[in-house]
Amino acid sequence: MGTNSGPAAAPGELPGWAAEMYARDTATRTLGMRLEGAGSGRASVRLRITPGMLNGHGIAHGGYLFLLADTAFAYACNGYGPVTVAHSAQISFLHPVEAGDDLLAEAVERDRYGRNGVYDVTVRRQDGTVVAEFRGHSVALSGRPGAARPAGGDPAG
Repeated sequence: MGTNSGPAAAPGELPGWAAEMYARDTATRTLGMRLEGAGSGRASVRLRITPGMLNGHGIAHGGYLFLLADTAFAYACNGYGPVTVAHSAQISFLHPVEAGDDLLAEAVERDRYGRNGVYDVTVRRQDGTVVAEFRGHSVALSGRPGAARPAGGDPAG
């Protein structure tokens, strides 16, 4: 599906944990998403919409926009140390997206409290139009950022 094989940022520009997480992130790479930046509480991910991502109305399926925003959210909330996952999220679709549109999802942390966090992600197309707004709530588990767990292992680390 995707045609990109690595992050858009130069190898030295991504923190080590983000580069390692991206290398293991098969879904993101398969769809052609590019990690453009990541740090504690922020991340940027880009995706070009292909004809194979269109729904029966000829516009991008909302699931791809959700997946893009959720990916930026994941990188934004995993820069602090423990493995962090979503416990809930919602998205508002504001404008239709077409094949060929280049989307940028930018995630920012709004608050962290205890093991929880709140993150907002804005998805824009290449002309700057905001096409979706996403809010994700995270919960920190245990382990290293992006740490792979053995198959069948305890999800709590």
